[in-house]
Parts: sequence; C-alpha cells; structure tokens
Amino acid sequence: MDKKPDFQKSALAAFLYIRIQEECPLRPTVDSITSRSNPLIARVRRLERDKAFRRETGLYLCDGKKLYAEAVHWNAPVDTVLFTPGQQPEILCPNVRYVQVPEGVMEAVSPAKTPQGLLFLCRTPEPAPPKALDGNRYLVLDGLQDPGNVGTIWRTADAFGADGLLLTHHCADPWHWKTVRATMGAAFRLPVWEVEAEELAPLLEASGLPLYGTALRADTVDIRQLEPGRAAVVIGNEGQGISPELLALCSQTLKIPMEAKCESLNAAAAAAVVLWELYRR
Repeated sequence: MDKKPDFQKSALAAFLYIRIQEECPLRPTVDSITSRSNPLIARVRRLERDKAFRRETGLYLCDGKKLYAEAVHWNAPVDTVLFTPGQQPEILCPNVRYVQVPEGVMEAVSPAKTPQGLLFLCRTPEPAPPKALDGNRYLVLDGLQDPGNVGTIWRTADAFGADGLLLTHHCADPWHWKTVRATMGAAFRLPVWEVEAEELAPLLEASGLPLYGTALRADTVDIRQLEPGRAAVVIGNEGQGISPELLALCSQTLKIPMEAKCESLNAAAAAAVVLWELYRR
C-alpha cells in the first residue's frame, strides 16, 4: 500500500517524504474498512454534524488531499485519515491511523456532495485564549453565523499577518468542516480562541490592546485615520452588526469609506478591508 510520492509533481512532497523517512524509518500501516456500520465510520459521521461531540472528543473533520497536504506541512495534529483506492496520500505520518475505504463508504461518510476521496480527523487545539495576547493585530468576531464567513475571514487574517481571532457570542464553530475548508490551511497556522463576552474586556486590558468597532457612532472615524499601533477590531454579525455589549467596550469606532449609494459590506469583505488597513500601516 505504501508508495513514494511523485517528486516531479511536488517539491514539498519530496521534502516531507525525506524528512519523515529520516525521523520515522518505521512506516505506518494501512488498515481497511468495508462496512458503513464500522464504529470509525459512525464516529466520522457524528463529528461532521455534532458540535458537542467535536468538543467531547477533541477532534474535527477535514476534507480533501490539498487540505491534508497543508496539515502535514504545518505539523497539524492529524489523528486519522480515510481514503479510497487510488487516493492514498503521498505522505504517511507517524502516529496517524490510515484507513482505506470503498468509494461507497466514502460517499456515505463524506460531508461534500462530490467526495474528493480523502477525509481526515485532526485534534482541536486549546479553545481558551492565553492570559494575555502579545501580538499586534487581532480580530474579534461577534456572533457571525456563517461557517464560510468565519473561515474566509480566518484565511484573510492569516494572509495579512494578524496574530489571532477571538470568537464570541456563539459564532459559527471554527471546527465545523465548512469553516476549516474555507480557511484553505490557515486553520493550521493562525490561532483562534472562543471567549465569553464578559471575558473579553479583562483579556484586552491585560494585553494592553485597544478595541475598535466597525460601526457608526459619534466618535466614528475613517479607518484610514486610525493611528498606528496595536489593535483589536470587532466585526459584527452578518445581519445585526456589533452587539451593544461589545460596542460599549470599543474605545473608538471605524467606518470604511465607500460610495454613498452603498450601505454596507459583507462581513468577510469588511474584515478584509480592516485587515489590509492594519497590515499596511
């Protein structure tokens, strides 16, 4: 079952293959499961749909070979990999369970309409933030409900050098497979933490981070006028905007300049503008 990667197609695969061969000369074995009623298959199905079960097990589901390659490259804690015949990953990592399944089983367990032939489970990191944040740029997501929006913002934050995301007011689960898919690998690089709203003010105070909000208020300024320095910026819910509770914590509010005929931006688009402005200062 084991095979060498096609080095001509992927320099990264070659590098990782050599590194793993050096560090782990004993290669992982590959199991086989053919029954849809197997406990592992039932577990994967439940992880896809049940947030509480994801928290209980400390595992989350990821979909696709490209995301798996990102996970391996960034040393994500991969737990189990399922794949169909012909889709065995080029890199087999130590301490990971590899399981080949028929295409029918993959179709039954995959959350995607068109399965890519590979699913894997990762262990979730610690959801609580550290006692203090020592980075320069953070986003606070206030009740965003769309996993795609959360994942897209996560990806953009990673691209523009943010130091982390803080999720509050029951945001979409960062470890939902749709969220992770939308991050395009940023989930393995950039930390995200979940905090209660009442915990946010003490955390920011301990970190020496001012909080800004993307909302209109008497003190609103053009985001281009924001002074250089460390900052955390709130992005509000897709329909309701920033909650009154978090808005009261903001030392100043920011507006994104746009044409008068346009009222607002999608949450992910607004976050991209904010992140760019923070990045270029």
